[in-house]
This record gives sequence, structure tokens and C-alpha cells, in this order.
Amino acid sequence: MLNLFLLFFLLSLSSIAIVFSDLEADRSALLRLRGAVRGRTLLWNTTSSNPCSWEGVTCDNLTNQSNRVIALRLPGDGLIGQLPLNSIGNLTQLQYLSLRGNFLSGPIPSELGSCTELRNLHLQGNRFSGEIPETLFTLKNLERLNLARNNFSGDISSAFNNLTKLRILYLENNQFNGSLPNLNSLTELRKFNVSFNALTGSIPPRLDTFSSQSYLGTSLCGGPLVSCPSNGNKLSGGAIAGIIVGSVIGLLLILVIMFILCRKYRSRKLLQQVERSPIPPSPVKPSENGIWSPMPIITVTEEQQFSNSFASKERVGKVVVQGGSDGLVLFGEDVEMFSLQDLLRSSAEVLGKGTVGTTYKAYLESGAEVIVKRLKNVCLSEKEFRGEIEDLGSFIHENLVPLRGYFYGTGEKLLIFEPMPRSLSILLHGHSRRSLSWEIRCKIALGAAYGIQYLHSISPDTTHGNIKSSNILLTEYYDACPSEFGLTRLVSDITSPNLNGYRAPEVTDSRNISKKADVYSFGVLLLELLTGKEPDNVLVEDEIDLPSWVQSVVQENWTIEVFDPELINFDNFEEQMLQLLNLAISCTVQHPDRRPSMVEITRRIKEICSL
Repeated sequence: MLNLFLLFFLLSLSSIAIVFSDLEADRSALLRLRGAVRGRTLLWNTTSSNPCSWEGVTCDNLTNQSNRVIALRLPGDGLIGQLPLNSIGNLTQLQYLSLRGNFLSGPIPSELGSCTELRNLHLQGNRFSGEIPETLFTLKNLERLNLARNNFSGDISSAFNNLTKLRILYLENNQFNGSLPNLNSLTELRKFNVSFNALTGSIPPRLDTFSSQSYLGTSLCGGPLVSCPSNGNKLSGGAIAGIIVGSVIGLLLILVIMFILCRKYRSRKLLQQVERSPIPPSPVKPSENGIWSPMPIITVTEEQQFSNSFASKERVGKVVVQGGSDGLVLFGEDVEMFSLQDLLRSSAEVLGKGTVGTTYKAYLESGAEVIVKRLKNVCLSEKEFRGEIEDLGSFIHENLVPLRGYFYGTGEKLLIFEPMPRSLSILLHGHSRRSLSWEIRCKIALGAAYGIQYLHSISPDTTHGNIKSSNILLTEYYDACPSEFGLTRLVSDITSPNLNGYRAPEVTDSRNISKKADVYSFGVLLLELLTGKEPDNVLVEDEIDLPSWVQSVVQENWTIEVFDPELINFDNFEEQMLQLLNLAISCTVQHPDRRPSMVEITRRIKEICSL
């Protein structure tokens, strides 16, 4: 009996020793990481033998005894340099790793493949480079992977198919090239983005269900983007050679004929005729995805149908409606006049496909530039449409993007806006994203608030209806101007997931947005300014909406983790940041009646930011 007791005692001591040995190994790995990347890890109490109390470190608990490190959260902690060997790779029970928003560089260590329990890996917003190591594709439990906004290069490997549990994959804003692999094995994939990489070719069938927002700034085709050019039947090498030889001979013949004609016809009259012959339009810089898209085709019948509809000028509010003979209606006394034919002859680039239609930038032959919105799923009659648009054209404010005209045809409905240099979304999340100071963010918040407050002041039922960062346009001096206000009333109910990040929980019909629902969306916009996160993507790391995530972080007294890492350098404005954060939280409460009005919001932003 005594022998059994002694055996049990020795086994207990052995298991305890193993527990502490494993934890000590984790502690040593964390210390190696601290020595290499420093930042806020320098605040760790290294005199403690238990790393589970260190900031950002989470351990599991077995029999009330800390056992192994299972989570490491160090976002925006000022980490700099390369990840050292025998550090994170030695945390073999790690399930959650977030190093986003730091200044880490170099390759991802191949030893990361030792973390076989890893489910969440968030390395976005660093300076990592090189190719993705093959060992990463052995992490079979990985569910969320975010490598966005780094300098990774090479092909996007088909080995991603090994990660069959992957639900979120973000690779945007890197230097990947080549074509997209067919990721048929990723049946659980729900969110995907490869925007702003040097990718070419067609979008594979498994990935063509994602929206065009997943492929911005690439040269991909197919799926939600423009159709890929047809290659026709595959030709043999001999046929291709024959075509080349024939083309060369044909070209030589054409050159000989042109030379003879030029020698024969030298008269000034014929030269003038040659000079008057059609020439191709002047080249214009390509769109973000490198693909030119023509303006929508409007038939002659549609032009004639409305040829006599707008021969006169009439006042609408404070603007003048100027009608042309081709059905194109322009607003404003100082707007540059052009015809529908001028618009159709212009070169145009696609700026984006949004919830109410496709947006183009048109370059007129006169040198003028305009923004054209091609609406889809318009649900109003012609009379109702004209009334709504002419009401919107009468809304004039320095913090609104003015509506400058429209065309109503049987198959096409177009809106004309003034061009603006950039959108807030591109500035915060685009490939050429810029560092925004605290003062600029305050100015943007106040400008947007002014514009929406003005809309709310017009009538009891006048709202914006589609507040999001891509609809906040900025002047070269960062004056914010909401755009596309009132357009959701023109089209069928929008069920696009792109709205979910901004849409108030009580909204059931996008055509009927209340002022309190606008306030909720504006609150999400403020959170986007403060956190640098995209509400459209819900929340990558925890799959909850942005307001809920902010609330959870604040309740755990980790408020500093909420803010965009770029704002950490503005310590002297920390009190203002916290006050604006509290205002944003009050705008996004669940009960509409508890949300402040836009008048109150504008007043508070002015007070908080001292503007």
C-alpha cells in the first residue's frame, strides 16, 4: 500500500514538473521574441516566472494550474524588426496570434508550422516580405488568416487548398503576382480579398461568388469583373506561324501602298482631307484594375423619346434645371454644358460597383471630367424618378457632393456628379493609403457631420440612407463631403452584405432609412476613423460587428487596442480620442431613441476636437 502511495506521489510530481517545464519553455520563447522586437513587450514583468500575467499573453488552465500559452495578442504594440528563431514557433499550443499593425519585417519564420493548434493568424499591416513559407500550409486547424498590407511576393500558392477549415483569407495590398489558383477545397471560405496585387488571368469558379471589392486594383477578369477576352479555338504551331508570316507580308504590302499613295497625292486639298479623317481619342490613364470600360450605350430611340421633354429652364429650389434636346438634364447656373452625345463619346474608367449601381469617371473631349453613376434596379416610375432627382439636385451645401444632372431612358438611368480627388475609404484602406493625423481625422468627422446634419434639417423624412466611408469624398484639403445621398430610395431593397457593417439593426428596408438609422451608420463611420478597421468586412478576428467589438475591448479595459496603430504617436490627443470614441459608441447603441441627433453629434465633435 505504501508503495502504491509513493508511486502516485512520484507520478504527481512528475506531471507537475512537466507542466512547469512546458510553461518555462513558453516563457523562454516569449523572452526571445521580446529581445528581438521590443515595443510594448518591454513592459512585461520578466522577474515573474509565470508569463500568463504578461500583457497580451493568455494561457489555458488545467486543474486550476496555468499550463501553456494559447494566445498572443500584440496589435499596434510598436514591435519592430524580424521575428527571431525559437520564439513563436516554440509556442506549440498557440491557438491565436495577432501581431497586426506593427513594423515587423522579413519573412514569416518557417517554424510557425510547429504551431499546429493555430486557428487565428493576423499579421496584417506590417512589413513582412518574401513568399509565404510552405510550412504555413500545414496548419490544418487555421480558420482565419490575414496577411493584408504587407510586402509578400510570388504566386498565391494552390497549397492554400490544404487549409480546409479556412473561413477568412485576406491577402490584399501585397506584391503577389501570377494567376489565382482554383481553391476548390476551401468549402468553408466566407470572406476573401486579393485586391491591389499584380494578379492576372481569370477568376476561378470557386472564387467568382465574391464581389468586385475582393479584386480591386488587379488585372483579373471574369466573375464579378468584366468578362475575359475569348481565346477561340487553340491553334497549332504551324497555323500560328502561318498567321505571323501572312501578317508580316500583309503589313509590308500596306506600307508599300501607303508610300505610293503619299507620293501620288500631294495636293493640299487631299492633305487637308487626310487631316480631317477620324483619329482615336486621346489616351487617358487606366482605371485601378487596368481595364477601360465604355460608357453605357443609350439607343437613339431613347434619346428621341425624351427629345422634347426638357426644352425649357425652370427653378428647382435654388438651382436651375437646364434641359437639352437629347434628354440629358443638368443642374446649376455655373455647370459646364455638354450633351448626351458628348458624354457617350468620352473615355471612361470604372471607379467601382456599389450597392445602387456602377460609378464611372468620364473624360469629355472638352477636357472636363464628370462622375457618372449608372443606376440599377430603379423601382420608381419616370415621373417619380424625375421628382426625386430634382429634389436631390436642390440640396446645396459646402459639405455635400452636388448632383449635377441626370438622364432617364427606357433602359438606362444615369446621374452626373462633380468629381472629387479621393474617398475616405481609399485613404484608410486602399493600396496607396496615407497616414492620417489626428487633426485630419477630426476635420473629416466634422465635415461629414455637417453634411448629414444639413440633410436632416431639410424635412422630417430626408436622410442620407447609405453612409459609409466610400461615400465620403474629400477635397484636396480634406474637407469631407457625403455623396450618393437619397439614392437608396430610387432602387429596389438592397440586401448586399456590403451594407451590413454600417446598417442599423432595426433597418429592414433600405428604401426606408430613418434619421436614427443614419446616426448609427455615422457612428460606425466614426469607429472606422478611430480604429482603421473596415466595417464591410465585419470583424476579421472575431466575426462580430465593429461596434460590438469596440464595446467588448473597452469593457475589458484594453481601450488602447481599439485605436488605429497610426494614432498611437498622437499621445497628446489621447483624451480627445477617448471622448470621440465614447460619442461613436453612443451613436451605435441598439435602441434608436437613445442615439443622439446629428445636431448634437456635430456640436460634440466641435467641442472634442476644438474646431
